[in-house]
Amino acid sequence: MRALRNKNSKAARSRRAVSPVIATVILVAIAITVSVAVAYWMGGIAGSFTQFEKVEIQSGVCSKEGTDPDYYWQIEIKLKNTGTATSTLIGVFVNEVEVTAYDVNEPYTFTTGEAVTNMTTAETINSGDTRAIRVYIACNYELYTSGTTVNIKIHSAGGMDYIKLITLV
Repeated sequence: MRALRNKNSKAARSRRAVSPVIATVILVAIAITVSVAVAYWMGGIAGSFTQFEKVEIQSGVCSKEGTDPDYYWQIEIKLKNTGTATSTLIGVFVNEVEVTAYDVNEPYTFTTGEAVTNMTTAETINSGDTRAIRVYIACNYELYTSGTTVNIKIHSAGGMDYIKLITLV
């Protein structure tokens, strides 16, 4: 009987599983791998939902163009999209009035490098890009004279308003 027991214990020892220390190391490695994979997956999901629109007005310069009595003010506003999402600009206002009401043939333009286009449709600024908007105000408005400060507001499709106060020269 004793011989049978020795034989069985040798067989049991040879079939023994992985030691508890090695099993713990394997479980910890699997847990870390799964948690890293889940973190990358969640980061990708969160990144797609946390994009934001932010346009900064870097400068605004006013100049008087034309000759008396048919002069007009040209205001050039430089913009930079510092947000993570593309920004779509849909309107320009001067003192809360849409700029198309100011009777200048080219009420506002959107510049991309050297090209100038009328901003009759929505214009986009990609993340990190810089653009300029030119706003024209005719001189035949008695409200506006040299030295008057005007409020230029640029409205985006995302519902944001970007405001710059400019003094007419």
